[in-house]
Amino acid sequence: MSSNLPTKPLPNNGAAIEEEEEDYMTMTFDDDIISSYGGTRKHETSLQRRARLRREAEARARPKSKAELEAEAEARREAALSRSLLEANPKSKGLAMMAKMGFTGGALGRQSGDNGGESKEAIPEPLKIEIKDGREGIGLESERKRKLREAAEAAGEKAKKARADEDEYRERMRREREEARLEKLVTAAQKVAERMAEEEEDTKALVSERLEQSDGKKDDEAKKTTSAHRPLLKTIPVVWRGLVKAREEAERDRKMRYDLEQGLLASRLPTCEDSDEENDDKTALGKIQTTYVVADDLNEEDPELEEFNALSSDEKLRRVVLYLRENYNYCFWCKYRYPDAEMEGCPGLTEEDHE
Repeated sequence: MSSNLPTKPLPNNGAAIEEEEEDYMTMTFDDDIISSYGGTRKHETSLQRRARLRREAEARARPKSKAELEAEAEARREAALSRSLLEANPKSKGLAMMAKMGFTGGALGRQSGDNGGESKEAIPEPLKIEIKDGREGIGLESERKRKLREAAEAAGEKAKKARADEDEYRERMRREREEARLEKLVTAAQKVAERMAEEEEDTKALVSERLEQSDGKKDDEAKKTTSAHRPLLKTIPVVWRGLVKAREEAERDRKMRYDLEQGLLASRLPTCEDSDEENDDKTALGKIQTTYVVADDLNEEDPELEEFNALSSDEKLRRVVLYLRENYNYCFWCKYRYPDAEMEGCPGLTEEDHE
């Protein structure tokens, strides 16, 4: 008698049967146990299960601290705020009313007329809720932001002013250094002009002396008169007159201080009159006061010199250098006196031409 029921095919080898047989000599279990809380666990003994259930019961029974409750509330609130209000409650009455009026999603607001797209004023989502944590007033936050913004602007202005002051200081120091350098060059050029004028005077005096010796008209009185002659300051060219005047004033002040010190010393020392004492000894002991003879016009006003001193340093230097070139064929920058007025080989008048 045959049966039409389907039969289960038997394995075609004995190895498969041996693999499916259970090993009762080992205590390992490969099957996962599904816990009551929806997770899979490996095999646990009865003691482990009781300990686990006890820990879970204690965790459920333990009251949560205030910090934990606040953290959970904060997490739920952030999760709710991170969701779009349109998706948070799609079955709300407000959305239903808007849908009846033709709202299908997207931004709300004035549309741009140029390209038909959404303008900057369009609102893609409803206004988000902002949670106020502090206990300050409503307008205090905006006031605080305003003060912070003003403080930042003031700090920026202060930093900008500091940079400007630093640049101005550097520029001022550079100008002062350049002015001092030019003044030194002016003094050096004036000394060169004075030396060349003295050499020219010495040459003329030597030539005149030789002519007088050849004519036999030289006498001692004329020699004394010539040696005692002192030119006036106004007869000196203005380009280096200030150098001579400053030196004369310094020498006058030094002589006056020396005479004053000698006079005070002589008034403190006991004196005795000696008829045989020479004048040099009396002068050395301060018994005879010497007076320094200055130039006749040293204390007079000199408008021409004042006008020259009022010029800038570079202009004074230019005039002195030009005076040397025109009168002595001497280039202050080349440090050379050329044989003729052409001054062939000299690059130019200014310092930049000789660089």
